[in-house]
Amino acid sequence: MRDLTELITEVLAGRFGLDPARRRIALAFTTTQAVRHEGRAQGYRNEVLSLRLGEAVGSCAVEPGELSAAALDNCVGATVAELLAHPLAPVRVAALDAFLMQARPHAPEHGARPHPLPAGDSLAKSRARAGAVVELLPLDRVGMVLIVGVVNSLLEQLRERDIGYLACDLKGGATEWGEPVHTDAIGQLERCDALLVSGMTLGNGSFEPLLDHARRTGKPLVMFAQTGSAVLPQFLGHGVSAVSAEPYPFFWLDGGPGIIHRYGGAR
Repeated sequence: MRDLTELITEVLAGRFGLDPARRRIALAFTTTQAVRHEGRAQGYRNEVLSLRLGEAVGSCAVEPGELSAAALDNCVGATVAELLAHPLAPVRVAALDAFLMQARPHAPEHGARPHPLPAGDSLAKSRARAGAVVELLPLDRVGMVLIVGVVNSLLEQLRERDIGYLACDLKGGATEWGEPVHTDAIGQLERCDALLVSGMTLGNGSFEPLLDHARRTGKPLVMFAQTGSAVLPQFLGHGVSAVSAEPYPFFWLDGGPGIIHRYGGAR
């Protein structure tokens, strides 16, 4: 079964029709976000590394302040093949994402179903996206969802449907409703019957244990991806049951209408 290392090996072998050794990154940049939605008691910060490859942008979330300016400088002018061997996992993931955005862009011929997001403030757009993501779960047969990467709008959607959840995030803390946020997602796996997982797990090394569990048990694994939006559709049929793919620019950058791309899952 495919894993991230195997996917990189396939890319380097030219199996996606493009040569990563002949494609160079023209631009590297980070996007930093601090937010607290109106009516919400808690806020958070995110930082995303993005790499520009021609018309494509690949992205991977990083911990705020983790990425040095030198790391960005090292990406510019490098080939995708070189960056796929970079010592930093977020750089490898962003490079892989940019390459696959060129080789397998989000389009119906590659299995993508576009889903529009209406214009609105950041909370309205967050809720619209969350509804589209949760619909990818087999809601009629799910009782307890393990959520890895806490997004309160996703929790809100599950609460409205009377579906239980276990909230997990490396930051810990509590949800908007005072529930504990577990830092050890692996330790909660036996308590759930479906997984709803952020693409951020690609960059911090926690994706593959969750993927292995879904393969072994047959539990639905739905990915919501700003990180690796073009990477994760390559795992459909390899343990991932559905993907909500959201390439750069993300919904929180613009108040106008937007779009996400859904793969697999409920229709």
